[in-house]
Amino acid sequence: MKVTKDAAAAGKRLFRLCATGNRLNEDKLRTVIKALVERKPRNYRGILATLHRQVRLDLAQRHVIVESAKQLDEATGKNIANKMLSEHGDGLTFEYKINPALLGGIRIRKGDDVWDGSVKGRLDKLADAF
Repeated sequence: MKVTKDAAAAGKRLFRLCATGNRLNEDKLRTVIKALVERKPRNYRGILATLHRQVRLDLAQRHVIVESAKQLDEATGKNIANKMLSEHGDGLTFEYKINPALLGGIRIRKGDDVWDGSVKGRLDKLADAF
């Protein structure tokens, strides 16, 4: 679905209004969506699509995926979580995955940001250098 510039701007503005501080207020968001669906202003589908995209991006920015070649011990997992919470604030969710293709080390992904300390990442960088 193609979203007009006006609908995208309105959706982003409504999303910012639903945020209190640095967090998304779900009650405000529900109220805004309900009002949009009831009133059906011009381009309301585009506004809803933009709101959906903004919520998806916000959730991705608050979700951290930690990949390692083998199971991390509890202390290492807590250290990573504490470091991420101190740097990026509260409200983060963590998911720990085992990825044997990494060969060793860890890869941390938060939204679009990736911190790659894996052996595979280093080998890939070395291969690209040649």
